[in-house]
Amino acid sequence: MLHLVDVHKVKITVLKRFSPSEVFKKAPVTFVPPMGACGVFEDGQQFVVESLEMPKGFCTSAWVTLYGRIQLLAFGGNLPWFKEEGVSVNCCMDGMRPVVFKLERI
Repeated sequence: MLHLVDVHKVKITVLKRFSPSEVFKKAPVTFVPPMGACGVFEDGQQFVVESLEMPKGFCTSAWVTLYGRIQLLAFGGNLPWFKEEGVSVNCCMDGMRPVVFKLERI
């Protein structure tokens, strides 16, 4: 018999976006200007994940990076290196202009 597991909502908060000049003194590659901080998100912006579906307007690349942690929190898991339960801090995979996110089970 199939038992359905409660899936919690997960709040995603954009903590900080970084521009290449904040990450590197000298960029390791030549990029096409202008190359500032990520333009998809704003610091402080929040999203709520329901039923493990990507929120509208969320960056697909960031979603792919965060999805494993979102699943962990949604199914009630915790990370042992944080004292708080139901939280995680992660960044997207953009190495030139990363975005740092806080994930919280709600």
